[in-house]
Amino acid sequence: MVHLDLEGTHYEIGRKLGGFFNEQKTGFPLSLNKWQRERGIESLQLLEKSFPEAACELKGLTEAINYDYELFGAWLMTMGCCLIMRENHNVEVRGCTAFCFTDKDKIYYGRDNDLPPYLKEVSKSIYYRPVGKNHFLLNTSSFTNGEEGINEHGLIAAMTFVIPNKGEVKPGLNSVFLVRYLLENCSTVQEGIEALKMIPIASSCNILLADKSQEMLVAECNPFEINLREPEINAKGERFIVTVNHFTSSKMQRYDGSKQNLYSSKARYNTAYNALSKADYDDAILFAKNLLSGKYGFMCQYRKIKFETIWSTIFNITDSTMFLAEGNPELIAYKENTFKDAVGTM
Repeated sequence: MVHLDLEGTHYEIGRKLGGFFNEQKTGFPLSLNKWQRERGIESLQLLEKSFPEAACELKGLTEAINYDYELFGAWLMTMGCCLIMRENHNVEVRGCTAFCFTDKDKIYYGRDNDLPPYLKEVSKSIYYRPVGKNHFLLNTSSFTNGEEGINEHGLIAAMTFVIPNKGEVKPGLNSVFLVRYLLENCSTVQEGIEALKMIPIASSCNILLADKSQEMLVAECNPFEINLREPEINAKGERFIVTVNHFTSSKMQRYDGSKQNLYSSKARYNTAYNALSKADYDDAILFAKNLLSGKYGFMCQYRKIKFETIWSTIFNITDSTMFLAEGNPELIAYKENTFKDAVGTM
């Protein structure tokens, strides 16, 4: 993973990020179809209204790399929405398993981020320090938007992708921009819930939220409805929650086009749910490592397909400690750090 530290106004951060891409000689040979361009531009206009700071960052970035702002923005705004053109079988998919649990008055978060292998080299862990906004650590296979992160208040926001039904992708913020918005603008789970109710949401997704007060939930999101799924109680009397790549609640099943089978989504959910519910462990961090590395059942053991866990994270939210495996945790060891060490002055 590339590790970046970006500070300044949003426009300045965009220019710095663009400068990094220029130094790396990064190319963006974008080719958007009519649907992507139209829906992306509509969504970009909504981003400018609901999250103008991010749009300002995009303007700085596209100026720095000398790229068309609308085209680049349309691409980012349709990212992670499942760009469905079913008649052409053109579907963008993402995996991922995320969970939270409490143990002995502490709260923990873990994630396997599962994607096509080519994204491993471009994945980033970025410390954002925008002027006048929350500072936060964002882990992303993209940039500007991201899959997961934690901010200076100890709020976790993370997404998991869900395939929508045909016709259910609307103009709005995609899941990876929702994560960025929540980290930058919210301090608690409750603030995150209120924000999700106000933001136009583009497509089906799960948003996991957790904070230092040990509150946690999964918001099952769709352009038409949001269902708040509460944690469950395990054998130790502790709380836990899991999210993968389908909607778990019966209420949201009608918005789920995955049939609970996106890259073994159901198997991953069952592995995490069963291990967390039994709570047969003494060391919470070691347990999370073992769970994410597949020692309790299928989690990251993809075989014979071009898909894998490209990073794995564990946060001890209470103690501000993080563990990161920059690759498949079945093969790559976790490195420990504190949020402060990892991101400077958080």
